[in-house]
Amino acid sequence: MPRKSPFSIVLSKEERTMLETQVRQYTSPYCDVIRAKIVLLAAEGLSNDVIAARLDTPRQIVSKWRKRFALARFPGLEAQPRGGRPAHFSPQRRRPS
Repeated sequence: MPRKSPFSIVLSKEERTMLETQVRQYTSPYCDVIRAKIVLLAAEGLSNDVIAARLDTPRQIVSKWRKRFALARFPGLEAQPRGGRPAHFSPQRRRPS
């Protein structure tokens, strides 16, 4: 039996318009388009499993973005710093020519 997400999404008219605009822009990064589509489909009441199947994305990814949008709205869809060791060579350091 599929689980029901505890994070239901209800969009305002402005939020829906902004997300639909982002989905339609062909210059938008792919990850932003997928996030917007996840939120739009979640607002239609679809389960994480159905959204994952439609977008060919893992269910865990759908769950993550649904939760982040439910808790923080648009700021939750922005990329956050990744963990891990900092880069060994920074782009600013250049050898003198």
